[in-house]
Amino acid sequence: MSAADDFRRKAAELDAADPLASFPARFVRTGDVAAYFDGNSLGRPVAAVAERLAGFTGGAWGERLIRAWDEEWMDAPTVLGDELGRVVLGAAPGQAFVGDSTTVLLYKLVRAAVDAAPEGRDEIVADTENFPTDRFVVEGIAAERGMRVVWIEPDPALGVTVDEVRAVVGERTALVLLSHIAYKSAYIADLPGITKVVHEAGAKVLWDLCHSAGAVRVDLDAAGVDLAVGCTYKYLNGGPGAPAFAYVASAIQDELLQPIPGWMGAANPFAMGPKYEPASGIRRFISGTPPILAMVPMRAMVELIDKAGIDAIRAKSVQLTEFAIEFADEVLAPHGVTVSSPRDPEVRGSHVTLDHPDFRRVTAVLWEQGIIPDFRPPQGLRIGLSPLSTTFAELAEGLVAVEAALTKG
Repeated sequence: MSAADDFRRKAAELDAADPLASFPARFVRTGDVAAYFDGNSLGRPVAAVAERLAGFTGGAWGERLIRAWDEEWMDAPTVLGDELGRVVLGAAPGQAFVGDSTTVLLYKLVRAAVDAAPEGRDEIVADTENFPTDRFVVEGIAAERGMRVVWIEPDPALGVTVDEVRAVVGERTALVLLSHIAYKSAYIADLPGITKVVHEAGAKVLWDLCHSAGAVRVDLDAAGVDLAVGCTYKYLNGGPGAPAFAYVASAIQDELLQPIPGWMGAANPFAMGPKYEPASGIRRFISGTPPILAMVPMRAMVELIDKAGIDAIRAKSVQLTEFAIEFADEVLAPHGVTVSSPRDPEVRGSHVTLDHPDFRRVTAVLWEQGIIPDFRPPQGLRIGLSPLSTTFAELAEGLVAVEAALTKG
């Protein structure tokens, strides 16, 4: 039996024993895609969404028209935010909302946090391996406010550690912005430990949850997190351009003033008064008209996550990534492929990054074959595994195709 056949057999056994085996069929699986490894960039659509969008068009929108604002839409961002808090974020009600893009929400919360910092706290801590948007937003706000960015330079194969944060925070730190899961390596940062260190220094922490929300357990309240943001088109399957979410701990909501005041975040939106008066609580962080239509797909996925359970989802994520690493070690390593994600599943998210000098070409070849990973410069091929929509058989076939493309190269 060839190595490929052996892994196909293992995949079939894992699928047969998978307690979440019924879930992949609940996603749209059409077209020429044989293996989808980009669920950590854009999740597959939930199959029920087409019917729900049609129902929304003919129902709440088509029948109720503008009356639906009073009936449900005004509260939709916080109602769905509370569901995200309960199912995904480990957050009590009244601390999360849906709206804007990740970039805009990052700007809002970073700016609000540094504006509220005591005099003399003029430093923002970030890391050089973070996603470009996070770095760009921090640099822009630092320039606006005359602040300094203190850069942590973590090991690219890992991520930011507690000790690295402890070494740079102090009496001048206003805010620390980090990603819970590194978008390159999938390293899971010690969110509770780092949050504690930041608080001991008298500063606030903002976590980017883009690569963790919906794939790993997050307990924001238990860790005492101040602020968090995340996108919803990855493991929350909200669709391209789906609105992001933000979390602001209840204890600090009324001390922060968001920098983009809009009528939807006003205490009395329909007063149309001459002066902005912010709403109390989490609603003050909403700016403009909420993206009601775009919340429909996200709500469907949150329901699936709730049904499956985040712990079961995480368990399958670990199995999938372990399978990918085992294949890489046994089949791809002889071709010169190395694993640049953590091998310890306790600190590895739901994707595996493999390195090889020829992976830019290989990725293009795979896409033509309906095998869809993504490429991350300089030589990383990222295997993103969304646990509810990915089967082990799909994973095995995709990995076999990677080996074949390397061999042909």
